[in-house]
Amino acid sequence: MTTILQDVVNTAKRAVETFHDRSSGRLNFSENSLSIVEEMLAEASGYIDEMSQSETSSLVKLFGCYVLEVARTRYGGEYEWLDEERGPVLVVGEPETHIAIATWARIRSRLSGDPADNIPFFYRGFSDMAGTLANGKRTLFV
Repeated sequence: MTTILQDVVNTAKRAVETFHDRSSGRLNFSENSLSIVEEMLAEASGYIDEMSQSETSSLVKLFGCYVLEVARTRYGGEYEWLDEERGPVLVVGEPETHIAIATWARIRSRLSGDPADNIPFFYRGFSDMAGTLANGKRTLFV
């Protein structure tokens, strides 16, 4: 297992463990579980001013990796690293096409209280594109 893959998988599993009670055990790497992620991020956004930078970064990484693993469970793909700010990205469809999803910026924005950054809606855009995999297309969902 590559280092990025191992890190994302381990962080996503830690999210499931960390939020097991809060989610009533419904974080199961399914697309439907993203509504629970959305609900928890909306709730946490009310406390963002009370959180340290470290706590905020931890939530971004936990939920961001969880969403990536939902996508990889459904579509496969390989992880790459964008940069320290954007984190890992899942690339699907190589070599015929290139559809990628990066989640940390979206999770950070949703955690900051922006309901327009709805996680299930964001994921659906990626999912719709990944489900068709048009040859030669290169798309990054951020």
